[in-house]
Order: sequence, then structure tokens, then C-alpha cells
Amino acid sequence: MAINFNKVEFVLSAVKKSTFVRDGRPQVTFAGRSNVGKSSVINRIVNRKNFARVGATPGKTSQINYFLVDQQIYFTDLPGYGYAKVAKEERDRWGQLMEDYFQEEGLITVGVLIVDARHKPTADDVTMCDWFKGTGCPMIVVANKLDKLKKSEIEPNLQRIWETLELDEEDILIPFSAEKGTGKTELLAAIAELCGK
Repeated sequence: MAINFNKVEFVLSAVKKSTFVRDGRPQVTFAGRSNVGKSSVINRIVNRKNFARVGATPGKTSQINYFLVDQQIYFTDLPGYGYAKVAKEERDRWGQLMEDYFQEEGLITVGVLIVDARHKPTADDVTMCDWFKGTGCPMIVVANKLDKLKKSEIEPNLQRIWETLELDEEDILIPFSAEKGTGKTELLAAIAELCGK
């Protein structure tokens, strides 16, 4: 059954373990650094301008947001990481929330890690990638901001991302531009396939 990715609704924000959604639907979990354009990627693939709130201040999402897509799967939006201006206790709370989320078996169906196509993945990106690998779920790495690269930079940059994150051949790396929509078809196809839809 095909998924209509334009049919999407916000369900809830989980701030603690007891409020995680556990209804058996596949969960596609989005993670990325605070300023990598994670909300913009989600907005682009569900065809909405301001659906996943694009924060004026990076690092403002400190809860896990659930969006139900076509009554079939969840897009689970994790808080952005690696932003220094967040108070320490907020960071600790974030860390605990993430740990609870990643440690619970069966929550994540597909991991989507969003990185910046222009730069080598940060230590935080590598850690998040390892967390996804630790769950054993399939992973899609989205190299966003492709439109900011020259043609000649694309291949070497993608290669560098692949090597830095130590991806395996079953991992998927998709060059993407939230700005222009490049990679959207590939990303949706990969999500649908990995969710068995």
C-alpha cells in the first residue's frame, strides 16, 4: 500500500520515556545537528512550508516530536544536537531522553541521519550514527545543503561523509537539497521500501 506523504499530522511531543508512541506502526527517526536543516528536510518531503517548526534558534527542540504520515508510519523528529548555547541541565535531560529512546527495542524502524553535505561529519554526527547502528535498524544518511556545493565538490564530499561515518554497503547515502527538492524522490522511495510499504 503506497504511502501518501502529503497526508501528515502532528501527534505529540514526548518529553519523557512514558510518553513515547508504541502502537506498532513503523517509526522513521530523524536526527541531525541543530543547524543542519532537519526541519526543512521534513517540511520538504511532506510538502509543507512550516510543518516541522523551523527554529529561529537552533537547538530549541528538546522533545521528540511525532508526526503521523497517512495513518501508516511515524516521522519521529529527535531534538537537534551539538548546540552549545543550551544550558547544561537541558543538555543532560536531552541526553537522558535520547538514551531512553535508543535503548528501547523496537521503537526505531528506520534511522535517518541528516548531515551537512559541505562539511566532514562532526564527532556528534559520528556518535549519532553509531547510536543508529547500535539499534540494528536500517539507516539512511541524508547529505543536505547539496545546492551549496559546486558540481566538482559533490563526489569527494559524499565520499568523505561515507568514510567518516564508516557506512556499510547496506546503508543508503542520499545527496539532498531541502532548498531545491533534490533527492526527495529517492528519500521517499527508500523510506517506503524500508518500512515495507
